[in-house]
Amino acid sequence: MKPASGSADIYLRNDLRELERLRVAVEAFGANYCLPGPLLFELNLALEEWVTNIVAYGYDDTEPHSIAVRISLDTTAEGRHVAIEVEDDARPFNPLEVPPPRLDLPIEERPVGGLGIHFLRRCMDSVAYERVGTRNRLLLRKQVVG
Repeated sequence: MKPASGSADIYLRNDLRELERLRVAVEAFGANYCLPGPLLFELNLALEEWVTNIVAYGYDDTEPHSIAVRISLDTTAEGRHVAIEVEDDARPFNPLEVPPPRLDLPIEERPVGGLGIHFLRRCMDSVAYERVGTRNRLLLRKQVVG
């Protein structure tokens, strides 16, 4: 029987080496709650892109910072959903204000960057952002199929 709900909190340092620990934690969460492999792939892709953006571009200093990730599974009348909340103290950045990439341009004419946010939007059913005090909060939601 598939567990109906649960959550896990993961605290990362602003270091790209933490991405592996995040991936392992998401895989463990998926195993605990019988989440399908394709969903875990999408969750990991979205999280890797977002956390990479935070670490690579979000801070003006080299001081240690904490990035909090909460992943939860809820079951409602509409089905099972995974919700992810990522909170950090990096400079404000709303991914919903980033224009979609120009995929119609030849690859040599496309600007560098911007595909990570595109993947994040494409992988998730919903993406929301809010700035709360000095913290960014990204909210991702994805229905569990299968």
